[in-house]
Order: sequence, then structure tokens, then C-alpha cells
Amino acid sequence: VQLQASGGGLVQAGGSLRLSCVASGFALDNYAIGWFRQAPGEGREGVSYISSTGTNPYYEDSVKGRFAISRDNAKNTVYLQMNDLKPEDTAVYYCAAGYYRCSVEMCYVPTKQYEFDFWGQGTLVTVSS
Repeated sequence: VQLQASGGGLVQAGGSLRLSCVASGFALDNYAIGWFRQAPGEGREGVSYISSTGTNPYYEDSVKGRFAISRDNAKNTVYLQMNDLKPEDTAVYYCAAGYYRCSVEMCYVPTKQYEFDFWGQGTLVTVSS
């Protein structure tokens, strides 16, 4: 069981990157996914989250309007499109999976770190000014 985050790199302010989170050893179909980040010297914070079926995307205020989360369950992959990047977006980005199967009535989207079961190893995003 593994999550592999990739797509990080060095980009100038105002640029874009797309991060990918690929699951191996299990199917993502019943897992909500969250993206988190940890800047140098800071604690890990949430960025964006999405339900197991791809509904109800949620964004923290710091990235709202600039980032977009999506998923392709057929490819066992979740994406984070990051546009208009700022130096303060510099961090190691982690994806995490939590088992929250959608019911007919609702699709829960976890947003707290303790709600996630598996974590990827992180990919570094550096935004230069």
C-alpha cells in the first residue's frame, strides 16, 4: 500500500505546476484524498480535499481560486493543479488517503490530518520571486 506524490519542482512566481498522487497496492475508489503541505520550519497544513467520487472539492483559503483538485479513479490518481503560484506556496506537498466511501445520501470529505489513513512521501515545490 503506497501513495506516490510527484510533479514538484522549481517555478517562478505566477507559474503553474500539476502534482499527481498515484496509489499502488489498493484502489482509490473508496478513499477521499487530501493534499497537505509543509513549508520549511513550519507545521504541516491542509491545502485541498476531495471525496472518493470526486465531488465536493474543498480548498483552504490560502489557495482558493488558484488551485484545483481532481481525480481519475480509473488511473488510481489524484491531481492538484496549482496556478498563479506564490513564494509562500513553497513547501513539500503530501497527498493522503482516508477511507470514506460515499453513500447515496452523502459524500464525506475529511479535512483533518488525523482523518487520513495513508500518506505519500512528499514532493517539493519551490516558487521563486
